[in-house]
Amino acid sequence: MPHPKLEELIATAELLRAPGGCAWDREQTHASLVRYLLEEAYELADAIESKASDADLVEELGDVLYQVIFHADIAAEEGRFTLEDVAAHMNAKMIGRHPHVFGSETAATADDVVALWDELKKVEKPGRTSVLDGVPQAMPSLLLADKLLGKAAGVGVIVDPIDVPPTEPLLGAQLLAMVNAARDQGLDAERALRGALRQLQEDIRAAE
Repeated sequence: MPHPKLEELIATAELLRAPGGCAWDREQTHASLVRYLLEEAYELADAIESKASDADLVEELGDVLYQVIFHADIAAEEGRFTLEDVAAHMNAKMIGRHPHVFGSETAATADDVVALWDELKKVEKPGRTSVLDGVPQAMPSLLLADKLLGKAAGVGVIVDPIDVPPTEPLLGAQLLAMVNAARDQGLDAERALRGALRQLQEDIRAAE
């Protein structure tokens, strides 16, 4: 299936970064673009969570897509890799990660698929010595907490649960109230959670 508009976008990005194009675009590096990549990803997340219109989703998805094209064009100019390399790698990765679709493995449920992925990752990343390897520490703290709790359970480290409200709106209100109470006591909720996550990671490494 041809994608002429995608090809036009790629050509536009190349033109903007070519000699005689846009001076700002030509000055950018992978590092300088990180802030924009994160910003665009968060804007897309906001659009999804706020149930934005299709037009808004198209715009935010386009912004994220352009970041991928931008980074690939920088690398191509440096002779390192191209957008085709990125696509080829991802295609091979997706096929390899879905042997229950493209191969002979079976995975009837979403949990089965996740378990299969975990086993495949061990084969793909044999140099990793810890379940924490590859976990990005810059993730938002609540997302990082969820990620680390899954890793902890996998090595037998248990964090005692507490009772929580039965719905996400009620849970959100409780979390907000906890942050507010922390502020009243002069405590930094973000720093407190990050500290707890550092301890959890130490516990995970000790258990391994």
